[in-house]
Order: sequence, then C-alpha cells, then structure tokens
Amino acid sequence: MYQYPCKRSGGSSGDQAAAQDDRAAKRQARLLSGRQVEPIRLKGRENVADMIDECFAASGFNGRRLAEACALYSLMLNDGATVGLTISGAMTPIGMQGIFIDLMKAGFVDWIISTGANLYHDLHRAFDYPVVQGHWNVDDNELADLGIARIYDTFICDEDTLMATDAVILKTVRAIEGAGQISTAELHWRLGRDLRAIAPRPEKSMLMVAHECDVPIYTSSPGDSSIGMNLIVPHLFRGSVVLDPVRDVIETAALVRAAKKNGVIHVGGGSPKNFYLQTQPTLRQILRDTEGGGHDYFIQLTTDSPQWGGLSGATPSEARSWGKLADAIENNVVCYSCASLTLPLLAQYVLIRNEARPLKRLYQTIESSVKVLRDHAAGNPVFKKEYGI
Repeated sequence: MYQYPCKRSGGSSGDQAAAQDDRAAKRQARLLSGRQVEPIRLKGRENVADMIDECFAASGFNGRRLAEACALYSLMLNDGATVGLTISGAMTPIGMQGIFIDLMKAGFVDWIISTGANLYHDLHRAFDYPVVQGHWNVDDNELADLGIARIYDTFICDEDTLMATDAVILKTVRAIEGAGQISTAELHWRLGRDLRAIAPRPEKSMLMVAHECDVPIYTSSPGDSSIGMNLIVPHLFRGSVVLDPVRDVIETAALVRAAKKNGVIHVGGGSPKNFYLQTQPTLRQILRDTEGGGHDYFIQLTTDSPQWGGLSGATPSEARSWGKLADAIENNVVCYSCASLTLPLLAQYVLIRNEARPLKRLYQTIESSVKVLRDHAAGNPVFKKEYGI
C-alpha cells in the first residue's frame, strides 16, 4: 500500500511533525482500507444474488449502491425490523405488484403506503381486464379515438378495463356506505376481502393478498386516484364512504411506535414517502414521545435528485435533520436508478439470501397499538403540560 510521505512544516518540532504524520498515515490507511477494485469477471451462470455480490458490490456508482441496498434490506430483515414499503410512480401498471406480493408472503413487507393509482391499477389483473404492452412512440389522438389509455408504453382499455374496474369497486363499496369514518387501511382491507370473493384471479392482486396477509395499506392522498373518484357516487347519491386522514396519521405513528426497529423501502418518492417518514416527527414533535427517535433503516429507489427540490422528503441525511431517521449516515442507501430495474433485483436478492419470516399481521394490531399510543401520551407530563390535557 502507498505510504503517506513524511511532511514537516517549518516551526514544528520533530516530535510534533512525527505525530502529525502518524495521524495522517492512520487516516489514510482507514480511507484506503476498502475492497480493491478489480476487473469484473462473469462466469455466465450467476444467480441474481451472486451477480449482485460479485459484480455490483465490487464496482461503483449506482451498481454498488444497489448492492448496498440489498445488503441493508437483508440486515433489516435479520434484525427483526418492521418493514414498511412506500410506492409511487406507475408500478402496478407494469406488473410490479407481483413482486410486492412475493415480499408480503415471505414476511419481508409488513405494511404499505401507496398512491391510490397503484392500488386501482392493481385490481385489473385479478379480473382478467386488459393491460397490455404498447409503445411510447405512438399517436395519442388515435389511442383516444379508439378508447385506449396510455401509461408510457402500456395500454389500458377505457371500457373493458377502467370502467369495468369502476363497476366492481362501486359494487363492493356498497357494503361500507354510511358506516362512519374509517381509515384508508380499513377501506383497503375491506375492498381486498370482498373483491377476493368475486375475483377470478385474486392471487394477482396485491390488495387482495394484503388482506390475506393482514398487511395494512394506507394511501396518503385518497382522493387522488380512480378509487377516490369512484367514491363520489355513494357520496352524492347514497351513503357516503367517509375516509379520515387524521386516523391514518394516528395509526401509522402507532405502528411505528410499536415496532422495536423500523425499516423502509421507498419505491420512488412522492407523498407516500413523506407520509411514512413523518411518523417519527409525529411522535417526537407532536406527542413529545421519547420513542420518536427516527427510523432505523432507509432504502430509496429513485430517479430524482435533491437539487431540484422534488426528492420528496429529500436525502436521508437531510431527513435526519428533521428527526425522521436515527442517523444521517449509517443504514441509509439511495440508489439513483429506475425502479423497474432495481426493484426486481433488490427483491430477488433478499428472497434468495433470506429465510421467510413469520407474518406480523399488523392490521390486526392497529387498535391495540393506537391505544398504547394514546395512553402513553395521556400519561406524559411534558405533553399534558404543553397542551393542557
């Protein structure tokens, strides 16, 4: 290894200069203690996990970030962390719900915050409604004339897919019209339960499998999707389905507080990412709860960059300044690449390298977790004094 050259500044004694050189040599040795970068050799028969460990982990840039994310995901699973998953972007239209299903069934995802659009488009496959590969370079006037909607390079039929899905949602929500205020987790749990009973292929829907696994699914902006759009019909003409966003804030904070360790996989960013991360400031900043010390593990798959102001909760180090993460540096990985590439690799890695975990079935624990949260706040003298409780 290259040895740090002796440097003596005039005016320092020989002993002082030697001590400075020794400290510099130790710093240099520490900084150069990483894995030697060698030409990557492929045998042509590596499985995905071996490919990541022997190729990506031995390289640099975002290939290495992906390898670090894979190792961190395995670490959080082995540490028994409660794993949250946030989903933004058009993931289910391109079939990524199959990956979420596999992770839930393996016990590798315990609860979810998703855009409503991902949950809506998730339902099509369970009813065999058309969602087909198209092309991004197409005449959208022609598509509109023919009743075809486009999500980049994926085509969806207006009547046979979108309106058909609307019909089954409206039929299903009749059972909860006029039932009072509910959280989005309860809405999705009931939809998953009732749609499973009528769907020909329920195993293709993450919403229906989440019900089977008691994985709660929240939506931070329930009106911003076709599920929310469909709820205007009972609201205008029958008994309303009233979604309480504050209840979502309470329940998600309670789930985080109840966990011994918390880790998260952010697929994209957006509102779901911030809704997950805000649980820690809810505990510490609002409830004055000493349990609000920041999330323990953080992985994000994103194509955004922080300098444009749209990274949605920003980098993990910046999130640390808000108390959202436990540490600004340790156990945090951001992989800047398209999730259509990185998500399948990340999931396959942990499915190969880790044994399945018992399901936490967090949906069944929500009520008790909220009670503990409330009781602790009611007995917290700092909180009581601050708010006059």
